[in-house]
Amino acid sequence: MNDNLLPFDIGPLNPSGYGLILSLVCFALVFFPLSRWLLPRAVRIQEERAERIEGGMEHAERVRAEARALREEREALLAAARHDAARTRQRAHEEGTALIVAAREDGQRERERILAAGAAAIEAERTVAVAALRADAEGWGRVLAERIIGEPLTIRSK
Repeated sequence: MNDNLLPFDIGPLNPSGYGLILSLVCFALVFFPLSRWLLPRAVRIQEERAERIEGGMEHAERVRAEARALREEREALLAAARHDAARTRQRAHEEGTALIVAAREDGQRERERILAAGAAAIEAERTVAVAALRADAEGWGRVLAERIIGEPLTIRSK
């Protein structure tokens, strides 16, 4: 008797009726316990994993948003600090320029005072020297004239 299900010969791939029934019974004995206990547990674990991944992604997005906000705040603070620093540098430059101008004016005034005092001192010394030279010039002139002439001179009064 041909217990093969297919009427032509395809070798070992042609199932027999008893082998097919036995295979279906074995499949049912393995499938039903797996589908009842193992597959729901695997599905539950996959769902939990997906929830954790999505929760982690949401948490990561919140952290990124906070980091972006903090970075923008820090950049705003840095911009304000740079602006303040530039303003302070400008103010210091202006104050330094004003101090240099004031010092230069003070120096000019001091120079003028020193020059005026020096000119007055020179004029006073010149007047004294001229007076001393005038007093001595008459005597030196007489001595020189006596040497040239070779005789003593007598001065006439005016």
